[in-house]
Amino acid sequence: MLDMHRLRLLRELKHRGTLAAVAQALSYSPSAVSQQLSLLESEAGVRLLDHVGRRVRLTAQAEILVGHTEALLERLEQAGADLALSLTDIAGTLRVASFQTPALALIPSALSRLAELHPALRVEITEMEPESSLPALVARDFDLVLGEEYPGHPKLRRPELEQEDLILDPMRLARMRPPSDTHHHLDISDLADEPWVMEPAGTSARLWATALCRDAGFEPDVRFVTGDVLLHVRLVETGHAVALLPDLVWLGGPPPTDLHPLPGNPTRRLFTAVRRGAGRQPAVRALRDSLRRGITDPLVPGRAPSR
Repeated sequence: MLDMHRLRLLRELKHRGTLAAVAQALSYSPSAVSQQLSLLESEAGVRLLDHVGRRVRLTAQAEILVGHTEALLERLEQAGADLALSLTDIAGTLRVASFQTPALALIPSALSRLAELHPALRVEITEMEPESSLPALVARDFDLVLGEEYPGHPKLRRPELEQEDLILDPMRLARMRPPSDTHHHLDISDLADEPWVMEPAGTSARLWATALCRDAGFEPDVRFVTGDVLLHVRLVETGHAVALLPDLVWLGGPPPTDLHPLPGNPTRRLFTAVRRGAGRQPAVRALRDSLRRGITDPLVPGRAPSR
């Protein structure tokens, strides 16, 4: 009989990459993890790990076991959801990772609604970019993640996860608000010689923004690199940079900058993701409902969120 705990350690190794990372995540020593995996090899009767230098690599047989472990964990998620659905109160802890814009615009009001409706539910929020939070969700560090997807840059659909759309968030060109008598429509190509603020290299937002500028015939002069959207806004409103900003930034307050539409009126897709089988968890459903109730549809800059 294969031990489920050891199978989960093997799965953790698949997703975290090293024995040290597994040990750190689970508060074990690396030697204890190694010992448990050796016992699993004895139970399975096959070699599960190949040593490559100072690292280990899963064998084909280990990959088979990980696939079955994923299926078992999905059934356990469903069992947990069924058990929670049988109760009258929503309680426990929900671990959530969110990137900055929904963390600022949607999370606080959602937490207020949850506190009123389900006071026994504890929600823990960690700010993290989707590039990191989605793998962490697979590794079971979180229970729900808020993610984003930009036009022409779809994210890998991981089979271990299920997504639910939250909102389509329009993107606009932002620059310092000019005197009212000089306000006029701008094309993105009009700002080819301006300094830009953009997200860090490698993020979906940066890849999309760079491609948009190149399609307009220029390479953006990126002088400021930050994932802090509030700093984007501040640099724009003080005239130090121009930016591409989502409407969600302005939810609940008027934009302090001059906004202009982009070619094709692009939108980024915001979504929530959970591990497959966990979408029926009452706590997950309650948070998703609270997030949706905080969105004004259609999303309009400056419009206050609904209560």
